[in-house]
Amino acid sequence: MNDPELLELARSGDRAALETLLRRHQAQVYRFGLRICRNPDDAQDVLQETLLAMARGVRDFRGASSISTWLYTIARSYCIKKRRRSVFAPAGEQSLDTDAASEASQLADPAKAPDEALAGREVEQALEQAIGSLDPMYREVLVLRDVEGLTAPEVAEVLGVNVPTVKSRLHRARLAVRAQMAPLLGAPAADEAAPAGQCPDVLTLFSQHLEDEISADVCAEMERHLQSCARCRNSCDSLKRTLAMCHTGGPAVEVPPGVQASVRVALRDFLSERA
Repeated sequence: MNDPELLELARSGDRAALETLLRRHQAQVYRFGLRICRNPDDAQDVLQETLLAMARGVRDFRGASSISTWLYTIARSYCIKKRRRSVFAPAGEQSLDTDAASEASQLADPAKAPDEALAGREVEQALEQAIGSLDPMYREVLVLRDVEGLTAPEVAEVLGVNVPTVKSRLHRARLAVRAQMAPLLGAPAADEAAPAGQCPDVLTLFSQHLEDEISADVCAEMERHLQSCARCRNSCDSLKRTLAMCHTGGPAVEVPPGVQASVRVALRDFLSERA
């Protein structure tokens, strides 16, 4: 059964349908919590609280948005609460303005060709580090859009901002992650990619192209430039490869059995009280 069918049954009080929905979406909620909270214990709490909130509110959910969008909105609110509660903890986040490219470069083996490095675990680790180093406001946009695959309007709904704001943050986040991945991809760094006055900002243009923000004429002009400029072509290719790795979701994330058991107990207790 698809989500809308299960949702209709769950709203009418079908406990089995509700439990099926919760199981179906628990992995994506846990994965989102891990990437936003950057802490397994916090991600477990976010997962449990999100699923309990879904169970409590399923009868009032009218399906104006998708279940995934609804769940991400709930999960994000709990991630924000976690972040506020840990304001006195050691800072584990870096600004977009922080040059963290050296971290990624330390993971690269100079003896390996870029294609060989891409096949290794080190690239997945570097991608996770790059995403994790983003400020939360940029990280959540990139995770929702490029990892989880939501549309820009859906991301805007989750975050409570407008679509132009989503796209503006997304472009910055993409370029920041690409800059950290550049050493592993054999690509020039951002400050080497486009000599002043000689080349357009092909990285931003390509990101805008993916969001349908540039005209066909601008797109054609960019393609002509890439054909004649190997440096910009290499830079643009590194962004494509970085985003392709984001789309694959990075390292597989499964909800640990112990976490699943804990969530099942909490849900069972809640459903028993409501029965």
